[in-house]
Amino acid sequence: MKYLLSIIFTLTIFGNDKPNIIFIAIDDLRNELACYGVDKIKTPHIDNLAKHGLIFDNAYCQIAICSPSRTSVLTGLRPQSTKVFDLTTHFRDTVPDVITLGQFFKQKGYITQGFGKIYHNSLDDPRSWSIKHFMSKNSLYQRAENQQLIKNQVKAAKEKKLKGHEFRFATMGPAYESADVPDEAYPDGENTKLAIKALKGFVQKKQPFFLALGFSKPHLPFNAPKKYWDLYEEDKLDPPAISHRPLDSHPRLTLTKSGEVRSYHGVVKEGSLGAEMSSKLKHGYYASVSYIDALIGKFLQSLKDTGLDKNTIVILWSDHGFKLGEYDSWVKHSNMEIDARVPLIISSPWMKVKGVRTNALVELVDIYPSLVDLSGFTVPTFLEGTSFAPLLKKPNTPWKKAAFSQYNRGSKIMGYSVRTAYFRYTEWRLVKNNKVIFKELYDQVNDPLQSRNIAKKEEVKIVQAELHEMINQQWGLK
Repeated sequence: MKYLLSIIFTLTIFGNDKPNIIFIAIDDLRNELACYGVDKIKTPHIDNLAKHGLIFDNAYCQIAICSPSRTSVLTGLRPQSTKVFDLTTHFRDTVPDVITLGQFFKQKGYITQGFGKIYHNSLDDPRSWSIKHFMSKNSLYQRAENQQLIKNQVKAAKEKKLKGHEFRFATMGPAYESADVPDEAYPDGENTKLAIKALKGFVQKKQPFFLALGFSKPHLPFNAPKKYWDLYEEDKLDPPAISHRPLDSHPRLTLTKSGEVRSYHGVVKEGSLGAEMSSKLKHGYYASVSYIDALIGKFLQSLKDTGLDKNTIVILWSDHGFKLGEYDSWVKHSNMEIDARVPLIISSPWMKVKGVRTNALVELVDIYPSLVDLSGFTVPTFLEGTSFAPLLKKPNTPWKKAAFSQYNRGSKIMGYSVRTAYFRYTEWRLVKNNKVIFKELYDQVNDPLQSRNIAKKEEVKIVQAELHEMINQQWGLK
């Protein structure tokens, strides 16, 4: 009762009967943060948010690729339901009448506004916003020589009459950049600057708000102001914890050939990236993470300065994980643990205990129902996730037995993956008839790096059968 009264008292002071929501989306962020027990990358502001909230140690995306993952989060539906598995399909073409997260709060009287990468780049959803979404048009590259390189690439691509993906891959520019420019020069910096301005404007309004701020970094290209590159000594960066592919894994299905990073200028198209390029890319990734961390710090400080923090829920999440040379591979695009596991942090002014963590298995598809639940609304029945609101009160509450993700290899093969407290199991199936063509089983307790696929071992047959049935039940397969 005291807990409820304190919420009511705070809401009454600020004139709203509902909490505000800050929704921070980050692209390609690994769980390599001090608040997750890894202090390689300097992220003091994200770590500070964690000290005032709840850290989810076992949060998983539903598919490790930008647009499908974000679509799942923002619709509250799993990829199998949205039918969005690529970077070009818009969910309004597959589930046209779905009520998105932003749209839900808009319908409930909230001002909804977005800045930066929330949906995937041009695949925005106007129905989600009360105020038109803003995406900075600042150049991804600030160095004059890189801007000229892009112009030359575009000219050459047009002369060759390239279109679509071929045009895009021929005009990618370098994979990294360090420019001595202010934070606002790059798109993420300008997006944050304008989000802060909008935040200050909410002080005078009577309505609650849902403000979404999305960061493109640390997605490739790893471009960040020089001062963030200067935080690290490149020759002292650690090599990947595991450099070989999992033993007994599939040569084509388990991992990709890192095509995304190879599309950038100066990166070899085949074979090993080499020690020098690998070190430079890792340096750029670290710098990019510290850059967006600084921007998050500026934004959250403004939230505090306005006093709005006393009535605002803050949630921070990444759309999927990322490989930095692990398994001799780069970027995401797999069902491996390193790509499916993500950072997830939530902070509420009414949490009794802060700076705590939970081992509960949660999924990004749970974000939508959780925010609805925490705001005092009835959770829509069409949502496919589960509200983790009870974990804010009791982080050790018994929770889900499994988290599910999937990843396709073209249109003919789908990989279905289940993560339990002890195992990650993946079945690669033919889409046309659900025939299982390859299995992967990893012991996450004794082999957390997933160095060996043990699916063929006789002693795991019973466990594997149970996990097989969990996949069948989750996706309605036979």
